[in-house]
Amino acid sequence: MTLDTTPPASAQAPEKPAHLNKPVRAFVKRNGKKLVRKIATFQSTQSKVPDTPKIDNSHFPFLEPIRAEWETIRAEAQEVLKFREDIPGFQDISPDQYRLAKGKNWKTFIIYGFGQKLETNAKLAPRTAELLQNVPNLQTAMFSILAPGYHIPAHKGVTKGILRSHIGLIIPKDFEKCRIRVDDTITAWKPGEIFVFDDTYEHEVWNDTDEERVILLFDFDRPMKFWGRFLNTTFLNIMKTTAFYKDPKKNLQSAEDKLEDAIRRADQAMEAMSDPAG
Repeated sequence: MTLDTTPPASAQAPEKPAHLNKPVRAFVKRNGKKLVRKIATFQSTQSKVPDTPKIDNSHFPFLEPIRAEWETIRAEAQEVLKFREDIPGFQDISPDQYRLAKGKNWKTFIIYGFGQKLETNAKLAPRTAELLQNVPNLQTAMFSILAPGYHIPAHKGVTKGILRSHIGLIIPKDFEKCRIRVDDTITAWKPGEIFVFDDTYEHEVWNDTDEERVILLFDFDRPMKFWGRFLNTTFLNIMKTTAFYKDPKKNLQSAEDKLEDAIRRADQAMEAMSDPAG
């Protein structure tokens, strides 16, 4: 399949948030990338699964129980979408992703962030949250909601120590036009199908349809030998001391509070409607 990845002539580069230009932050980001590349080489030698863009599901037996209940997960995602207007854009949670997510084109309903369950969000998707608890060393999990016609530009993930899984939930009828490229492998999402990939390989996403796409996306630690695991844990602990961790964590709490308020208002409206005295 040949893909035209050239952006429209009218497309303008998104404006970088001012606080991302701080000298210390820029220094950490620039040198952090160099460190990540060196670490990735070692992690490849420590991996217990193939170091390929996509990795066969047979290496991850914990995926099958999730796949088996994909319709239940989809039903919970549909409940979440009732609060669509209160679900934040990806860049609202992680400002460093401003090049990838614009406006409300890529929304993320996060159930687990940085290894911790978001209790308010999990209440809207209880079975999904329960199933995710069986994923070893789960880092992040979310409903990823992509607007019609949106393209996520080519980019790479931060660390080879983490792998990513997608399972299709609400997929456009013309599914072949809704797809992800990881390195030179292109995959169209399908309802109930699950796959794993290494997001340190260049990847990009297209939704060339007039329908919304919703998937369950979750990240977990790559199975590695002892020193690989040790290095990965050390790296993630260092990351937790930086703004690249602290900003999203603070924004997650704010987003969860906003959603909790929206749920409360909806409940109060339902009670008012059912009150015969009203």
